[in-house]
Amino acid sequence: MARKEIIIVGGGIVGLATALKVGRSHPNARVTVLEKEDAVGRHQTGNNSGVLHCGLYYKPGSAKAKLAVSGIREMVAFCRQHSIPHEICGKLVVAVDDSEFTRLKALHERGKQNGLRDLKLLNRAQMREIEPHVGGVAALRVPEEGIVDYPQVARVIQREISNLGGRIITGAKVLALHEKNFGWIVQSSGGDFEADFLINCAGLFSDRVSELAGEKRDVRIIPFRGDYYKLKAGRESLVRNLIYPVPDPQFPFLGVHFTRLIEGGVEAGPNAVLAFAREGYGKWDFHPGDLFDALSFSGLWRFLGKHTRMCWAELRRSYSKQSFCASLQRLVPDVRLVDLEAGGAGVRAQAMSPGGDLVHDFCFVNRRHALHVLNAPSPAATASLAIGEAIKDLIAGEI
Repeated sequence: MARKEIIIVGGGIVGLATALKVGRSHPNARVTVLEKEDAVGRHQTGNNSGVLHCGLYYKPGSAKAKLAVSGIREMVAFCRQHSIPHEICGKLVVAVDDSEFTRLKALHERGKQNGLRDLKLLNRAQMREIEPHVGGVAALRVPEEGIVDYPQVARVIQREISNLGGRIITGAKVLALHEKNFGWIVQSSGGDFEADFLINCAGLFSDRVSELAGEKRDVRIIPFRGDYYKLKAGRESLVRNLIYPVPDPQFPFLGVHFTRLIEGGVEAGPNAVLAFAREGYGKWDFHPGDLFDALSFSGLWRFLGKHTRMCWAELRRSYSKQSFCASLQRLVPDVRLVDLEAGGAGVRAQAMSPGGDLVHDFCFVNRRHALHVLNAPSPAATASLAIGEAIKDLIAGEI
């Protein structure tokens, strides 16, 4: 019996975790990861805040909720096994005034429904015992959340894939996909490959890769850049661990927050503003094709119409340090403008419907000889090993 050839497009943490799980469950198959960059984990994997999300926010019963809860436990076990820097430090979700307390209690109930352990509502005195400089009137303590070095996780998974006999080929941007009776011919900048089964984990370009495979792009990836500041040395003591706001139901993202980094220091952010390039990490980065692709999509205009006020506020905050600082002061009033220095940035691959709604859940499209991961926003990094397990189960009958 001929050996099955499985190709995974995308060497981010989701693609790597999928390769690991598929390789372990199909030892007689050869798994090949094609990555267009010169190393793995160069985009969303390496440009996020490094938080281990435990499933607090997500709709009970959704794939996000299920995979986040199981995913963080598997990720922590993996980090322990391979001595990867991580810490379960817990976080506070802060109600800045009484108007947010009802939403905070609802978040508490949602977390319990999702199976989170030891959640606790805190009054002002209790929350300041944990974070002495925090503002607000109440908080939800989430003890299972933590921080981790995701680029190191990706490198360890890469090593494990190689140990299983898998291949990771960098500098291999997928240019064309041709479906044959047996599977696929994959043309890339790193050579041509034959595959019995194709798995698309291309992140920011997942919709375009699916289109190469013949899928209609009903849902489109819209890139949102998130900017970060850092607390300057000497002011990092303002934040001990993780401090988050209560999510605003009118706002499709979590809002700016504080994160202690596993390598040291404290990061503040991110905001969420439309990026003018899918890999546009600078405020002035611009790619004509990417921008045209976004602006020609009716869903984006409907989204902007629904969230006009929020979009302008995010744009202003992106270009105004004062505005950014004011948002942070709602959580930690002692933060001053001079305490902040420029940090990095990331770009979210956010799927959007033609109706202008963000696709909130993970989205897997299973076809003959192919599976496409068309939406894997946060907490995909935390849940990556669980996502890989789910994909392995979805394609079990195909390979």
